[in-house]
Amino acid sequence: MADFIYEVRPMALEDYDAVYELWMGIHGFGIRSIDDSREGVERFLKRNPGISVVAVCEGRIVGAILCGHDGRRGCMYHVCVHEEYRKHGIGKAMAVACMRALQAEKINKVNIIAFKSNAVGNQFWQGEGWTFREDLNYYDFTLNEANITRFNQ
Repeated sequence: MADFIYEVRPMALEDYDAVYELWMGIHGFGIRSIDDSREGVERFLKRNPGISVVAVCEGRIVGAILCGHDGRRGCMYHVCVHEEYRKHGIGKAMAVACMRALQAEKINKVNIIAFKSNAVGNQFWQGEGWTFREDLNYYDFTLNEANITRFNQ
């Protein structure tokens, strides 16, 4: 395996097209049309400046993490490395960069959400000492007028 020379840097809105292309190239990757649109990512980056990162190798974005916090807890979303560049420490380097950025914001805990079907990702996080939580359930709710109206009835 060749060693890749790469840099991890904060994600900028100008990276969106390349990051979106990376997302679309990863098997089983799930994105949302609103949150993961250019406008959605722009809102996220503005709310969490300097915390999301990309990995760049020879001018090409080969990894990305959307990372942010709510003032109490951090969360990493869409952690991905292009398949050709995996197993070279790129994912770990990006995660550490995000963790350091969260620490600078005085955040003491970070979560990651991984699809159950993401065997590679789940194996990585558990192998790195992240705690798999079996004591809670994760729920989400799509905020649109129909759902809110139905919920409020």
